[in-house]
Amino acid sequence: MMRLLPILMLLWLGGCAVQPVAPVVQPAQPESASFAMNGRISIKHNGARDSAGLRWTHQAQSDEILLLTPLGQTAARIYRNATEAMLDNGDRHYQDKDVESLMMQVLGWRMQLDGLHHWVLALPDGDDALVERDPLGHLVVLRQQGWEVRYLKYADEQANSLPKQMQLSREQLQITLLIDEWEWNPK
Repeated sequence: MMRLLPILMLLWLGGCAVQPVAPVVQPAQPESASFAMNGRISIKHNGARDSAGLRWTHQAQSDEILLLTPLGQTAARIYRNATEAMLDNGDRHYQDKDVESLMMQVLGWRMQLDGLHHWVLALPDGDDALVERDPLGHLVVLRQQGWEVRYLKYADEQANSLPKQMQLSREQLQITLLIDEWEWNPK
């Protein structure tokens, strides 16, 4: 019995050990950086599904999103600056005060571009987010502004790597982004 006492003490002390906290990492590029990304987008909304190629160019005061056909032709262009948002699909031109209102007007669902440009960099948009991280410090789940963002795959196993696949969900809307390529400070 006396020989078991040190083992029991070690087990008891081990049970009191503090779990190490995953380090909080920053992506390789700062959130204020301009970027362009190429990839694919899949959207499920109220049972309907759609997908497209995607080219998103983000600057400090503007965004341009090109939705592409399987052959790489532009099916729609979404553009936003500080004062307005526009959507052109070849046949029609739509305009509203911001992307969220524009998407609701044209598509019947809201997409918050202001939050999304942080989320694609695996960063919360401000301090009100609930986050879960993996042992490397990568975001695994982010809940913010009514959205749940799941980071399904990163570009590599480095602590500051960028997302390669992510899923955004809100109410009856699910958006999956598959990011193939990043470009920093595009012209």
